[in-house]
Amino acid sequence: MTTAGKHHVIIKGVKDGLNFLLDDSCELAAVLDELRHKLESTHDRILTGPIVHVHVRLGRRIVSDEEKEEIRAIIGQKGNLLIQSIESDEPEPLAGTAAPITVLKGMIRSGQTLQHDGNLLYLGDVNPGGTILCTGSIYIMGSLRGMAHAGSDGDDTAIIAASHMRPTQLRIASVISRPPDEWGFQEAFMEYACIKDGHMEIDKLNGMHRMVLA
Repeated sequence: MTTAGKHHVIIKGVKDGLNFLLDDSCELAAVLDELRHKLESTHDRILTGPIVHVHVRLGRRIVSDEEKEEIRAIIGQKGNLLIQSIESDEPEPLAGTAAPITVLKGMIRSGQTLQHDGNLLYLGDVNPGGTILCTGSIYIMGSLRGMAHAGSDGDDTAIIAASHMRPTQLRIASVISRPPDEWGFQEAFMEYACIKDGHMEIDKLNGMHRMVLA
């Protein structure tokens, strides 16, 4: 029931029951054949007795509802096996695929702080004395005239971009820039800030894709 000695179904005991690990590199039909064989023959003795909770792990295989029901039906033939979950691993993001971005809108006034976990697209202005703080990147469709801190958990690959950039302070991870002293100009339009070689640099938005896809 295996190919070149490889097992398509591995059954592991865990603290709360059993994990059924189903091979994701071959045809599902071959996996199900081996699953039936192990439940009916080779593993028959150890899969009998009191109720056992089962978690089915599919690896990176994506299955339909009908295929999940087929798996349930096969395992369900053993009356003591109670399926708790049938799950696939989270797919890895494709190269160059952007992480999810949350969109918020409004105005951040003096004394106000907006905190966000992840990447943020902010539709509005950040006024002097206002602060926007994110664990991911910050994209502002408006004026950034207050303070912005991206990568607040230490992510130095985060960026800060704004339609109109005249901040009192920029910070990415632990690197701080205080314009205009460090920039050589008072304000900028359609620019973004990033970390390169441990220093913060400012560049035009139309060049940002080169960094994001690098």
